[in-house]
Amino acid sequence: MGNKSYVKPTLVKQLAGVMNKFGNSYYKSYKESIDGVSVSSLTEKYGSPLFVFSEKKLRNQYRTFYKTFSTNYPNVQFSWSYKTNYLGSICNVYHQEGAIAEVVSAFEYEKARANGVKGSDIIFNGPYKGEKALEKAFAENAIVNLDSFDEIILAEAVAKKMEKQVKVGIRLNLDAGIYPQWYKFGFNLESGQAFEAANRIVHSKYLNLNGLHCHIGTFILEPQAYAKQVEKMLLFMQKLEKGFQITIDYLDIGGGFPSQSRLKGIYLPPDIVVPDIDEYAEAICSTLFKYLKPNEYPKLYLETGRALVDEAGYLITSVIAQKNLPDNTKSYFVDSGINLLYTSTWYNFNIQPDRQILGVPEQCKIFGSLCMNIDVLAESVYLPPLKNGHKLVFSPVGAYNITQWMQFISYRPAVVMVMTNGNTELIRRAEKLEDVTGCERIPEELSLS
Repeated sequence: MGNKSYVKPTLVKQLAGVMNKFGNSYYKSYKESIDGVSVSSLTEKYGSPLFVFSEKKLRNQYRTFYKTFSTNYPNVQFSWSYKTNYLGSICNVYHQEGAIAEVVSAFEYEKARANGVKGSDIIFNGPYKGEKALEKAFAENAIVNLDSFDEIILAEAVAKKMEKQVKVGIRLNLDAGIYPQWYKFGFNLESGQAFEAANRIVHSKYLNLNGLHCHIGTFILEPQAYAKQVEKMLLFMQKLEKGFQITIDYLDIGGGFPSQSRLKGIYLPPDIVVPDIDEYAEAICSTLFKYLKPNEYPKLYLETGRALVDEAGYLITSVIAQKNLPDNTKSYFVDSGINLLYTSTWYNFNIQPDRQILGVPEQCKIFGSLCMNIDVLAESVYLPPLKNGHKLVFSPVGAYNITQWMQFISYRPAVVMVMTNGNTELIRRAEKLEDVTGCERIPEELSLS
């Protein structure tokens, strides 16, 4: 019997908890249940993968945010951002709590109306609304923020056709001292474009300017950026009111508050990096009181999305295979993919087994089940030795994953909510073939039957 070929031994140093270029990725215990309902019972009943939302967390987070702002400013109205998560059950939790709807398309407007939201309780934003959508919004007295000169002309034509004067706001973009500055939306303040837009509306027979809107970005980690934004909006408001003898009824400062997600490239954990909501409220509201006259408080709209819903969402997924990579890194394959977790592009999720597993945690990589090399859910995470069938819980995943998930290669899974009474409710069933093919039409000459 011949000698075996020599294979050079490989040593891999395990440094659980040590920072690296992927961030502070380390093993964090396990998650056996969500709001008292075991992960295993959820997947047994609804299958895997599975999105799970906590009604308790949804409501508690909203109440915390609303209390924080309403105790600092007397005229506050939250508006739920439909693009963050437009599942009817999620939206209605916030509507029950007192939030109106904020939409950015005709589709989202129709979704809000179908949920039972009155047109007058909808803020209609976005760069494209369309003639029919504007006509519906004006007829139902929605709050409409115009985004471009072309949209001003369109809105005027629609109002003229309806033979009525309609109230509109304009969206601003401005330098709040952060990068990148969002130039795509609205009218630039510093260049004078916003004043030109206001001037155009004020002198229109069919349009009445009564509001200002501005959304400076997303996942804003600097509260003082909002203070600068609000300061500029207030000074502009005062300029318009004095120069045109009009009254601005509301300031819509958008959203952008961060959640407790761990951004890639930031080594420190979210509880250190992400400011408390009190800091944002203080920066915004103290600036309002600095410039506003006593007893003259325009409505303050906040379009908070991610910060309200992210931590309430989980994805349960199952290990389906495992292998060692050429560099001897352990890798696991799970039954979900980046088609379900759009935000995996920017975040390192908390990833926890659904049970206590004995063994030394080691650095590993997690691949999704899609037939694509880019389908990587975690570049580097420390986990104990897993077996096929073990469940992993990804969090927080409540924001933007449901609205941006794709039916690609596989069906989209069910979504359930753990209610405050401990029961579980199916809020979106898993997809079937007819859901995917229902819009298709095969010409008779191409039929195989």
